[in-house]
Amino acid sequence: MRQIVLDTETTGLSAEGGDRIIELGCVELYARKLTGNNLHFYFNPERDSHEDALKVHGISNEFLRDKPKFAQLADEILDYLADAELIIHNAAFDIGFLNKELERVGKKPLKAYVSGVIDTLAMAKEMFPGKRNSLDSLCDRLEVDNSGRTLHGALLDAELLADVYINMTRGQEALLMDVGDSTPNDAQQVMVQVDLTTFVLPVLPANAQELAAHDEVLAQLDKSSGGKTVWRQLACA
Repeated sequence: MRQIVLDTETTGLSAEGGDRIIELGCVELYARKLTGNNLHFYFNPERDSHEDALKVHGISNEFLRDKPKFAQLADEILDYLADAELIIHNAAFDIGFLNKELERVGKKPLKAYVSGVIDTLAMAKEMFPGKRNSLDSLCDRLEVDNSGRTLHGALLDAELLADVYINMTRGQEALLMDVGDSTPNDAQQVMVQVDLTTFVLPVLPANAQELAAHDEVLAQLDKSSGGKTVWRQLACA
């Protein structure tokens, strides 16, 4: 399966309020292995970044002035993402911005071009309830080296998220067994099939005391329901 780990940096937090994507970073996985076929663009957002956003990504407005606009690269981006499964941390944020950029150039929403989306933030909340699940926190918890991450960057964050995702889902590989290996080892159990048709199970009828206790329980239930129990209705039918 072809998967794309994706991250964006933006001028601010509100796509609907006019904020734009300034950087897109994508890392390709195939059969859970990094391929090196990555995608990385900076964009001229045609507006300045908010001061708080600048503190997060450190990408200056001047640096972006001569960069291409999203519209110029939209087709190349969609060709790269086509039919892939996307892996995104806090997917609603990035997809919201991408959908708004695609809308501006007359394209369909992102879901029309990809096979699906995995939100690693939602995964992390299920795996580590009550804990911090930012990308940095997950790197620390899963022993992914993020020492080079002083500021947010779309490509670097996508590369880190790829490692985080592989570690978060590594247990899935343990569920797979090589059926060609017929020699059991310490990590495998030998399954023995037993023909149960050779066994005759004895039938032990209830004694009088057990039957009386059973009837008493039924009577109490019937009384509590006002005589509306199913067995009472069937008996009177």
